[in-house]
Amino acid sequence: MKIGAIEAGGTKFVCAIGDEKGNVEQQVRIPTTEPGETMESVTDFFLANEVDAIGVGSFGPIDVNKNSKTYGYITSTPKPGWKDYNMVGFLKQKLNIPVSFTTDVNVAGYAEAMQGAGVGKSNVLYWTIGTGVGAGYIQNGEFLQGISHPEMGHILLRQVKGDNYKGKCPYHANQCFEGLAAGPAIEERAGKKAIELASDDPIWDYVADYAAQACVNATLFLRPDIIIFGGGVIHQEHLIKKIRVKFEKYLNGYVTTPDIDKYIVRIALDDDAGIKGALLLAVKELAESK
Repeated sequence: MKIGAIEAGGTKFVCAIGDEKGNVEQQVRIPTTEPGETMESVTDFFLANEVDAIGVGSFGPIDVNKNSKTYGYITSTPKPGWKDYNMVGFLKQKLNIPVSFTTDVNVAGYAEAMQGAGVGKSNVLYWTIGTGVGAGYIQNGEFLQGISHPEMGHILLRQVKGDNYKGKCPYHANQCFEGLAAGPAIEERAGKKAIELASDDPIWDYVADYAAQACVNATLFLRPDIIIFGGGVIHQEHLIKKIRVKFEKYLNGYVTTPDIDKYIVRIALDDDAGIKGALLLAVKELAESK
């Protein structure tokens, strides 16, 4: 059995061929230009390398409600040309195979739940802090979603005293998690790349504080078994310890959680999580389509 996977990002599409266990055998990177050009290149790759099903993790917002008329669409994205684009429809028309479609953060979270830090856990919350902030929640192998996927990167937080940053989110400025702590917010605050900041730079205290606030909120309304952080910002390994300390301060013993060192953790699969998750979801979609 050959399985396909697509990580659809704002700058590039990663397309891969793998097996039902999530092992990658071949992959290519295709620049994200306009939909016609990009998607023709994507489908050409899979026409030349036939697969039984494809899993897609896409930038968004997207429509993941299978009862919706616009299921499978990229919806209100600011990415030029991609607004209201029917990605699943195009893939099915060209390839005529089952397609699993969800967010880019969901595919990574699913891989972590199935093969990474969340193995053996029934309730897994996965956050990514990178160019944006997003989250996916996997409960007993299924995604938590209502009329669409959660947008937990835009939960409202309290700005830390002393942090006078105006915020980066075009919708919520300095009021939401993404606006305060995503990579572009860190870099605009610092005037240089996040990777250039020393580990004791006070900006990291702000970022850890906002992540801890988000973890407290999630703990109270989701009660996960584990909270896993991924994304480029989490390459700063000192951050997890800072988040744990601030989390315990804010939660203040109100409810019990697992041991903190096992409750708030780093991603285990690193950069492989997205593609692995897309492969595993394609297998699931294939089984459900029969």
